[in-house]
Amino acid sequence: MSSPMPPPGPLPPATAEPPSSDHGTRLDTVFRTAAARLGGRLVRWPWWAQVAAVYVAARLVSACIFMSAALHQGFNPWFPGKPDYWNFINIWDARWYESVMTGGYPNELPVDAAGNVQENTWAFYPLFPTLGRMLSAATGLSPAAALILIAMLAGLAASLVVYVLFRTRAAHWPAMWGAAFFSTFPVSPVLQVPYAESLNLLLLSAALLLVVRRRYLWAIPVVLAMCLSRPTGVPFAATIGILFLYRAGEAWLGARNHGLAANGRRIHRRNELWSLAGLTAVSGAGALAWPAIAWAATGDIAAYTKTETVWRGHDLVPFKPWFDTGVLLFGPVLGLVAPFVVVAVFGLFMASPPVRRLGTELRLWCVCYMGYLVVFLHPQTSTFRMLLPLFPLALAAALVSRSRAYRGAVITMFVLLQIVWVVWLWAWAQLPGGGDYPP
Repeated sequence: MSSPMPPPGPLPPATAEPPSSDHGTRLDTVFRTAAARLGGRLVRWPWWAQVAAVYVAARLVSACIFMSAALHQGFNPWFPGKPDYWNFINIWDARWYESVMTGGYPNELPVDAAGNVQENTWAFYPLFPTLGRMLSAATGLSPAAALILIAMLAGLAASLVVYVLFRTRAAHWPAMWGAAFFSTFPVSPVLQVPYAESLNLLLLSAALLLVVRRRYLWAIPVVLAMCLSRPTGVPFAATIGILFLYRAGEAWLGARNHGLAANGRRIHRRNELWSLAGLTAVSGAGALAWPAIAWAATGDIAAYTKTETVWRGHDLVPFKPWFDTGVLLFGPVLGLVAPFVVVAVFGLFMASPPVRRLGTELRLWCVCYMGYLVVFLHPQTSTFRMLLPLFPLALAAALVSRSRAYRGAVITMFVLLQIVWVVWLWAWAQLPGGGDYPP
């Protein structure tokens, strides 16, 4: 005989897990569907709209980072604590560019009682503030507003030209990802502040595009303007000079190979070589234009270099600052080895398959620009900003892998590093000895 069934006990408390799980699944489905629809619409947009959308979205993210950092900004040399967005981005070198707009350049270098040259506007190239002065006079905008507007529009235009340049070396989507890397690079917030970086990158990318397309004579006015925007003229002149020698040698060897180079590419015709030679000469002259103008205006042949090195605290000595900084960071032994390690790592990177796909012109520019930094730059916190002209490597980074997870991780990492750059370097936090690290 079976034992009687025990009386039913109390029912277990109802759990919300199944309904919540179903609700979460439905919500996830809604988000996925919405994202797919938005992505589908973006894909159907023309290329320029896609690039512009990515760039504008990146700048809105950077603006949020700026505004969040501004809420924590305390004492500083420019304005009361917790400034608004517009005041917060109008600091550091932006004030120097505004000084150029309103006061121009001194006829004599300012010196202290000991005869040492002091900080002055000759360190800042004239094209950006000149355009700001023209826009301000035409529209009535304040100097700061005019410079901000020019910087923002130039940054947007630069992103479009960068994409077109990347399309000469890759298909649409790798070029799009490369443009996205350019737009979100850790120091890319500088493209929306009153600095000359965005204007310089627009002119630099346009010049490189014309060189890649062999439109050397068309590149001449662009290069001259670029040489008056920021100090990128010397490495660009070196790039074009080496490129001329390489193409001339290629043409000499290819004359016996039915007009083709060893890689099957059409060799340069005689008129193209003459045009490239002309661009070489103009690039060299343009690289020296601003120091020559400073010399003519002040009567001091070293006016520009004296001014530029004021912020360093010592005279210009090629290569030496890298070893000094290496010793400061890593000690007397490893510090002397560190610059060689940096150069070796960069060389290996330039020889990697993704970078080789950039082609001769873009790779040569990156090598010459990095060489220029190694010879003349004093490495400091501003060095991160000086890396922006190496933007062709953004395409190489996109070509490393077709994985969306990899590319999305790069974007995420860049945005997080934007926070680090803005909070650590853009926001003012006085050091114990006074001053702060420049962005």
